[in-house]
Amino acid sequence: MISISRMHLGVCAAMLAVLTGGCQIRQDMADQPKNRPLSPSPFFADGRSERPLLENTVARGSIAEDDLFVPKESNAFPLPLTPELLKRGQERYKIFCTPCHGIQGDGNGMVSLRGMKHPPSYHDARLLAVPNGYIYDVITNGFGGMLSYSAQIPPADRWAIVAYVRALQLSRNAPVSELPPALREKLNREGSAK
Repeated sequence: MISISRMHLGVCAAMLAVLTGGCQIRQDMADQPKNRPLSPSPFFADGRSERPLLENTVARGSIAEDDLFVPKESNAFPLPLTPELLKRGQERYKIFCTPCHGIQGDGNGMVSLRGMKHPPSYHDARLLAVPNGYIYDVITNGFGGMLSYSAQIPPADRWAIVAYVRALQLSRNAPVSELPPALREKLNREGSAK
């Protein structure tokens, strides 16, 4: 009789473990109490969970971006074009852009060579024709497979990169008539020697 009681006790203990094993207290982040946007809420007198903006508040980071904001369709450039700005743009371009876009802006960066989709070349006719604001907007908000760089690159540096991208484009597409006379002469000598 003792052996049956021990067996009975073992079965009861196993059943108790199974029954209470599923009853654990846990807090699931998906089931937390919260208000979804524009959902009703009894907490506030007006019954709305979405609160109106407070007067005279400014979104974080927007003051620094206000002075340098240019619409996407604009060809304006809010900073003076200087050799220092181009040098800064080249440095930032090498850090943030060359992994995908490549040193020459042709879309043959190391990431692209390792299997990711190639970004378009800056030397394509379409990108030669886009306004400066478009390039700034793509750096700020991303486009296609490119993510936003607004958290990593401050607005002034984004404009420095835009200036450098324009210099890259000009390096392959400069009209001969706009070259300095000495360089034009050199090109003519080399062309006639062939």
